[in-house]
Amino acid sequence: MEKIIFHIDVNSAYLSWSAADKLKNGEKLDIRLVPSVIGGDENSRRGVVLAKSDKAKYYGIITGESLYSARKKCNDLIVIPPNFKIYEEYSKNMFEFLHNYTPYIQKYSIDECFLDMGLNKREDALKLAEIIRKEIKEKFNFTVSIGVATNKLLAKMASELKKPDKVNTIFKEEIEMKLWHLPVEELFMVGKSAKKTLNLMYIYTIGELATSDKALIKDKLKSMGELIWNYANGIDFSKVEYDEEDIKNISNETTLATDLLHREKAHRVILELSDKVSYRLRKNNKYCYSIGINIKTNEFKSYSHQKKILNPTNSTKIIYKIATELFDKCWKGEPIRLLGINLSNLTDTYIEQLSLLSLKDDNERKAKGNVDSVLDAMREKYGKI
Repeated sequence: MEKIIFHIDVNSAYLSWSAADKLKNGEKLDIRLVPSVIGGDENSRRGVVLAKSDKAKYYGIITGESLYSARKKCNDLIVIPPNFKIYEEYSKNMFEFLHNYTPYIQKYSIDECFLDMGLNKREDALKLAEIIRKEIKEKFNFTVSIGVATNKLLAKMASELKKPDKVNTIFKEEIEMKLWHLPVEELFMVGKSAKKTLNLMYIYTIGELATSDKALIKDKLKSMGELIWNYANGIDFSKVEYDEEDIKNISNETTLATDLLHREKAHRVILELSDKVSYRLRKNNKYCYSIGINIKTNEFKSYSHQKKILNPTNSTKIIYKIATELFDKCWKGEPIRLLGINLSNLTDTYIEQLSLLSLKDDNERKAKGNVDSVLDAMREKYGKI
């Protein structure tokens, strides 16, 4: 078991999100499969390529070049104006989805993030990364590359080196094989100025930087020199900087494809949601004191109900039981478009209020905990269960 970090990067984010949105709204052409770019006003001299398809890349079109120049390279180029409202929506949906797996997420930009996956076996981490990659593709119709490593630097380099729609690793013993042959400017944080200085020192590859005299590099490039020497050797002590607010609440909701009209079907959806949120609690060694249910009707009327419990829990069975009770109390029979469960008042410690039934309750709690542990292990090994 070792600390595992994921780096998740959306492939050609703006173009992918535009393509997914157009297909969702009935367009037949997938702009990812033809020469296309996301770009600004073509009539403006400042119109530039913000993102490009693989077919556009084939013509030598690069991000940042003018649309005028890109048009000269490909007469049939399709230019789509950016829509940042759509990009923010897809980004938000992806981050909300990733919270199903861990609340320890550092949003690095609109289309990439780091996930602290805690202590994990490598094979389990790789299976989980594949599950996330496939689910994002199936659920949102765009692809991501996922880097898996023991620190943020190596995870980011891993995702950069193998794309699109791939999972890649760089563990300590893989650094020399996967990184050292690359040009030094491919190393994260090595810009044009640092590259020029390193080249003047006859350092042209990441491996040559890694095996050079650290003191000499630091003398030439000061603190930046020490940083990139560490990076070349796979050394990075930075932590995933997550939002503490994300740990205070754990929630999950689902928008239904068709209106839900029957109580039994609603209960089945609530069971699936209970399983997901309780898994997240257990994965992060937490318990909740409050359980809430959220309902949105087909007329977009929303209402919710919450219950505080005496003893904190992370049991799927208990959360499901309370959530269905809350649902039955507050549902008025209208067609349902959205269902959600929210867990709050989280704690790291299980503290039981004693009662005459404590011994029996404790035995039941342990039995439920054993079942949940078995199901969690199956989920992490095989994916959805």
